[in-house]
Amino acid sequence: MSRLSLNTATTKNITLAEAVSLSAEAGLQHIGVWRDRVAEAGLDKAARLVSDAGLSVSSLCRGGFLTAADDAGQAAALADNTQAIVEAATLGTRELIMVVGGLPAAGLLTGGPAVDPSAPGAKDVAAARQRVADRISELVPVAQEHDVRLVLEPLHPMYAADRAVLSTLGQALDLAAPFPSATVGVVVDTFHVWWDPALESSIQRAGAEGRIASYQVCDWNLPIAADALLSRGYMGDGYIDFEAVTRMVAATGYAGPVEVEIFNQSIWDSAASSVLATVKSRYETLVEPHL
Repeated sequence: MSRLSLNTATTKNITLAEAVSLSAEAGLQHIGVWRDRVAEAGLDKAARLVSDAGLSVSSLCRGGFLTAADDAGQAAALADNTQAIVEAATLGTRELIMVVGGLPAAGLLTGGPAVDPSAPGAKDVAAARQRVADRISELVPVAQEHDVRLVLEPLHPMYAADRAVLSTLGQALDLAAPFPSATVGVVVDTFHVWWDPALESSIQRAGAEGRIASYQVCDWNLPIAADALLSRGYMGDGYIDFEAVTRMVAATGYAGPVEVEIFNQSIWDSAASSVLATVKSRYETLVEPHL
């Protein structure tokens, strides 16, 4: 279990303090933290909770949502991501996961501003991707100042409209290419990338460039939930070949933590201790042997 990390999104029904205690008692060495749990506890207290338990933060989720076309939206994104960088540094992790954002026309779906879908550029995906590149360029000096890496996360194409205009690992690597690998990396999340016909070559490229900052695992469940965000499941419950993907990642020499990050209402409704026991069992059977 030395590389297993429980992402707090998997145990959304408990506090950070409870997740930290549960992880430590289970013998884990890492925990992946979401910013909502940090906000509830308070940043300094959150850092102490993790440190006192002898855990390390494998990543902080999340920064991003960088696609606003208006000046106010761009300024707000820069301010929020600067704060996220500070939070990551305070928590002792270098890895800040970046969900880059979708189209302005879909902003309301993710708590963003209302944008008239018929407005010029509201559905321009190429322009949205360029704004992501522009904002990353502006954030790189801040990240370097705090020794934090901006970790680009490509999301499955079904989230391109509302959450991430980066859909493939190759796209994420292309965007990262102008910047040092110590400052801009990528995350390989099985839920989002398992389908990609270029996955193996993209993982090889990411490894050769030193950009793999995180490996996250969960399964792809069917049928897709009414809220598509909640279609993740325990490894082994869906359709992802964990042996194949894990071997690809391991072949690059990646030796960092492996986070289990699951969004699933029935899992959230279950006792957290039972959830972690299942996570450990599935990880031990389906992932760890191939690392």
